[in-house]
Amino acid sequence: MALKEQITEDMKTAMRAKDTERLGTIRLLLAAIKQKEVDEQLQLDDAQVVAVVDKMLKQRKDSITAFEQAGRDDLAAKEKSEATVLQAYLPARLSAEEVTAAVQAVVAGVTAELGRAPAAADMGKLMAAAKAALAGKAEMAQVSAAVKAALAG
Repeated sequence: MALKEQITEDMKTAMRAKDTERLGTIRLLLAAIKQKEVDEQLQLDDAQVVAVVDKMLKQRKDSITAFEQAGRDDLAAKEKSEATVLQAYLPARLSAEEVTAAVQAVVAGVTAELGRAPAAADMGKLMAAAKAALAGKAEMAQVSAAVKAALAG
């Protein structure tokens, strides 16, 4: 079953269970998916749906930080519960060691392509390759740090 179909089924299940908190979050997710489909005039595949979920999760994390700094624990708790629901639709995240190993493989591929060791100026090329390889599997901030460490070392 496609991820989008799974989300729709989960929405129906939440409706039947009268789980309004979960239902609201799933509806927000489906609305974001639909908006992206309308904007780009295409049907999203699983990888693109994961990208939407990832983006929404990042927004929730940023909101949690802002609400906690402002002392709004009630709003932070709501965002945390939404983040928990969204997290369920992401594939399992790679560990730090797995991200580092994947980045090393990307660096080796770019090194072979360039015919030399990548320099700091090649950060964009490395990040593009790493993003393609690790999209949805790891947080891009973690990937970026691993790429910077690979360039420095």
